[in-house]
Amino acid sequence: MAEGKGGTMVVIMVICLLVMAFQCDAYPVCSSYVVGGKTGWNKNFNNGWLDNIPLQPCDKFVFNYPKGKHNVAVVNKTGFDGCKTTPSDKVYTSGKVEIALKDGANYFISSIPGDCPPMKIKVDFT
Repeated sequence: MAEGKGGTMVVIMVICLLVMAFQCDAYPVCSSYVVGGKTGWNKNFNNGWLDNIPLQPCDKFVFNYPKGKHNVAVVNKTGFDGCKTTPSDKVYTSGKVEIALKDGANYFISSIPGDCPPMKIKVDFT
């Protein structure tokens, strides 16, 4: 067992390192991704840009689109499958929005008539 001030400092430093290591696991590094890559969120949208991205809950999707031409609606599975929103769905219309992905299923569509499909995306962490 360590004795004296030097030994006590070593023990404290080891404890601090262990605490920092556990905190890193508890707080993942989150990233932001532009939906659709360079083409953005539009009628030419292709889900293929997601193929090699290791997404995790807390990552953010950045939707860029012409204001007034498209929107982003956060919907449930029924809304996703039917390309429809309900009054309780959150609909963004600003032209640029950043949305954090949550654990479980995440469904997004454009609710402008004629946009969905193809403007829909699903990410499921279940």
